[in-house]
Amino acid sequence: MSLKEFIIPAIDIKNGKAVRLYKGNPKSVTVYGNNPVDTAKIWEEKGAKQLHIVDLDGAFEGKPKNFKIVEQIAKSISIPIQFGGGLRDFESIKTMFDIGVQRVIVGSMAYKNREETEKAISFFPQKIIIGIDAKDGKVAVKGWLEKTEYSPLEFALEYDELDIWGFLYTDVNRDGALVGANVEATKQLAGNLKHPVIASGGISNLKDVEKLYKIKECGIYGVIVGKALYEGKIELEKIK
Repeated sequence: MSLKEFIIPAIDIKNGKAVRLYKGNPKSVTVYGNNPVDTAKIWEEKGAKQLHIVDLDGAFEGKPKNFKIVEQIAKSISIPIQFGGGLRDFESIKTMFDIGVQRVIVGSMAYKNREETEKAISFFPQKIIIGIDAKDGKVAVKGWLEKTEYSPLEFALEYDELDIWGFLYTDVNRDGALVGANVEATKQLAGNLKHPVIASGGISNLKDVEKLYKIKECGIYGVIVGKALYEGKIELEKIK
């Protein structure tokens, strides 16, 4: 995998617009595009090999709210989409696959409803990503508003033996803050799991990406990049 392929551009949707939050705070929103479909096309044109789409309204309200926009994106681009945000039951997951999403991310559901999560994994093997959002070293759920007593590794091990695609690890305190990735925590997590881990949170420049890329053999599949791309700190089209 090349460095360019390692980068997964993020499109976070709130109120129908492409936005970024600061440290997961729903009140701290920066709008980067009024049409997420156009944003998706731009990242594909710039050379992205896949996209990471989050329905922020869905994450906070407990069910996908920007379904039609995601469906439009899936029809408008040819690269794979991984989607998360408000997927709390089997039917909502099935719906996303029906409209053309390749993988889905479940976090709160994986924590709250093991039985329903296992059902989804059995119906859609190798297509479910377990989302691990960490705040101060503990897993946070319900749009990062509720902190649990689980460490990221403890939570991940609950699912590592199942037929999932892998894990998405986000350091919420770094997300959208351009302070650098939590490289050590990501390395430690990935090194103790059988399935691959996607890193997320804090990427500020290409050097941050390279730090993770250099240790990808530990089991790190890629890195989600949002604000650094939108603000031109990383220019995807210029990466060879």
